[in-house]
Amino acid sequence: MAAVLGTVAGTATGYALQAGRPPTPLPPLAQPGLAYPAKSLPEGEEAEPLSAEEDSQVRTDGDLRKLLIGRPAGGRELAVPWLDGKGWVPISSYAYYHSDDYSSFSSALEKDIRRVAGMAWEEGGDRQGNIVLVQYRPSVNAQGPAEMAVLPGHMRDRAGNSGHPVAGTAEGRSYVFEPTAEAGRLPFRAYATAYRGDVLIKVNLFDSEPISEKDIRTLIERQLERL
Repeated sequence: MAAVLGTVAGTATGYALQAGRPPTPLPPLAQPGLAYPAKSLPEGEEAEPLSAEEDSQVRTDGDLRKLLIGRPAGGRELAVPWLDGKGWVPISSYAYYHSDDYSSFSSALEKDIRRVAGMAWEEGGDRQGNIVLVQYRPSVNAQGPAEMAVLPGHMRDRAGNSGHPVAGTAEGRSYVFEPTAEAGRLPFRAYATAYRGDVLIKVNLFDSEPISEKDIRTLIERQLERL
């Protein structure tokens, strides 16, 4: 017991001595001073904002519908239930008609998706096509990159092949599906997707005749050029 009391008393004495000493100054930081100018630049000498060619967000912050490519030559507007008639896709309609996994994706819609624009057309005999642009809000949990990460495996199972990379993108791919005999659907389908900036692109083609890989690749590449 005496040993314990002696230890406590010694510790208390040490704290008392330390408290009575003047504080020891810390050594100066090695980091140099910040490089910000002392004053704002004179009027007329400010840095020019980035142009639309240098900053894709300058383009996508405008009317997203204007970034959709036009319908192919000879294409006619196609009325579809997921478009509001003005080129916008309500988020609930996008989740129902265009999300590959509605049950898990719908919970993040209001948090992550900013807006969705789209167009649909028909051409020739039975060919139908649509393009959807999904713009996401900045977020570490944004679903756009996450969806791109899981799509290759998901689409490989649905299309029956691994697809082809889309030029100029890290993860974009195009797919020509194996024909299906599902009632109420055109038997041939092609699909392409890519992500640029804060916009996810989805392109679909449907037909009663085989669709070439070139046809779907041309559409996704044209749409990427607009972004």
